[in-house]
Amino acid sequence: MSASGLLGEIADVGRDPKRGGYSRHAFDAPEQDLRAWFGERALGLGLDVDTDHNGNIWAWWGPPGPDAVVTGSHLDSVPGGGAFDGPLGVASALAAVEALQARGFRPGKPFAVVVFAEEEGGRFGVPCLGSRLLTGTIDADKARGLRDTDGVTFAEAAAKSGFDPALVGADPERLGLVGKFLELHVEQGRGLIDLGSPVAVGSTVIAHGRWRFSFAGQGNHAGATLLADRADPMLPAAATVTAVRRLAAAVPDARATVGRLVPTPGGTNVIASTVDLWLDARVPGTATPALVEEIARAASEAARAEGCRVTVTRESYSDDVVFDDALRRDLGGWLGAPPELPTGAGHDAAILAGFVPSGMLYVRNPTGISHSPEEFAEADDVEAGAAALATVLERLAR
Repeated sequence: MSASGLLGEIADVGRDPKRGGYSRHAFDAPEQDLRAWFGERALGLGLDVDTDHNGNIWAWWGPPGPDAVVTGSHLDSVPGGGAFDGPLGVASALAAVEALQARGFRPGKPFAVVVFAEEEGGRFGVPCLGSRLLTGTIDADKARGLRDTDGVTFAEAAAKSGFDPALVGADPERLGLVGKFLELHVEQGRGLIDLGSPVAVGSTVIAHGRWRFSFAGQGNHAGATLLADRADPMLPAAATVTAVRRLAAAVPDARATVGRLVPTPGGTNVIASTVDLWLDARVPGTATPALVEEIARAASEAARAEGCRVTVTRESYSDDVVFDDALRRDLGGWLGAPPELPTGAGHDAAILAGFVPSGMLYVRNPTGISHSPEEFAEADDVEAGAAALATVLERLAR
């Protein structure tokens, strides 16, 4: 059972005919199909499968216990995402377990493969929701009240899928079992193709967050309302989009993006009454909030000039993460000193890193394109990643 072969088994699940790629979101039908697939594959390896209160799936090799070695990733995607972001880590973990079993290895420590829920935040807007809930880094009531674009709350979706939303939240007992966490992931950004290596060890994750800008004006008729009489929230929203690029360009190594903008009511011949846009901002160190404040000031000025109002709401934020030094050194030593890479992408491993020694392995992505149907990894590199994961898991769990 190769990692590439496992990815092939789910290649038709959640294909998005409109966007291309895959749309697999928390508790929707494709994601439920993937959950069932993972459970079947894990049971086939003799693992014991259970799901925690927060929708995270755990597959234990032997009895659960403290100081466990845990590996895994996620199965959900961004809208129109690629085939590798998340599922590569899950497929590689399953392939690594089978490879270790074939060698006759049996872990000397508790060992689990985990699938975290709603890592991308593609449905409810908060990334790494499953790992945030596990660790208590998001308030349970806030999580229960998160809504998707159809107005369905996380609590409602969880209940429909068989989970008790009253139990959602921090799970110190479960978290206390994790001794070390290791996540394998497709590379996001171009690095390894130029370094000539199929695998890298993760070093850092830069600070990042999401903010919602809500512009309010006066809805009206597109033909009957003179330009001078308008309070059109689309104008300050558009000005904010351009300000994001301009202001971020002045901050070293900053990344800032508006990838979603929603006018209401959304008619071609209607001046919008409200426009919501979402800002994703990422800057190394402590500068992300300062950049967002600058953008918010520009948005306020643009709104005022058009006779509109704007409110800014922080939906998520994570500081810089440096992965555990000792674990990082061990990974490099066991794998023959592959490159170390920082990343601007968020991961469940970065959430866990605040609580347990955590690390990451990256598999080469020759173009660096991710969160897109063009995301790619060569089959040989996929297998090299799974082999590297098996090597380090054997050392960690002996």
